[in-house]
Amino acid sequence: MRTVVNVLRLVVAIAIIIAIAAQWARSVQSPLYNFFNFFGYFTIQSNIIAAVALLVAVVVGIRRRQSRGSADWTVLLRGAATVYMGVTGVVYNTLLVGGTVDNSFNVQWSNDILHRIGPVYLILDWLLFSDRGRLTMSRIWIFLVYPIVWTIVILIRGATDGFVPYPFLDPSLGYGVVALYCVGVAVFFALLSIVVIWFSRLRLVKV
Repeated sequence: MRTVVNVLRLVVAIAIIIAIAAQWARSVQSPLYNFFNFFGYFTIQSNIIAAVALLVAVVVGIRRRQSRGSADWTVLLRGAATVYMGVTGVVYNTLLVGGTVDNSFNVQWSNDILHRIGPVYLILDWLLFSDRGRLTMSRIWIFLVYPIVWTIVILIRGATDGFVPYPFLDPSLGYGVVALYCVGVAVFFALLSIVVIWFSRLRLVKV
């Protein structure tokens, strides 16, 4: 079973990397392309974190190390990746999928991997496979530091150089509206983090 899980994780990690590379290769053709803007999207960053977490899990699996009791950094990384990808999938498929955006430089199959397949797999991987230590609620702050920093940076950039990765963060909506969206997403981050931590106690499929 461990071998099967390792293969699954490796395949998904490679698919995510290829999807990011394909979207990047297409995006550089746009006259508006900016390296820092492309890699400033939460989608891209969360998928990079997910790919790294999966590859680390594969290495740990090959070495047959299994975390028990207190969680180590590899389990925290995998849990954080699950939270970030879960938010990526839900936010995209509820707030952005029907939005008015320029899709002329969008790679659809890459988009599906980054916003649908990747998030679904990360969540299932966390829920099903037992090769992880149990997390405590005191660790929740580790999951929340990165999205808080990302949001602050994006809000500053939106007010200074005009870079707005997602429509609901556009200052033209009014900072009150943007603040409401930020609070809503922050609450969702916290709730999903709690769920991920709680599910770390389950052992559905032994690996």
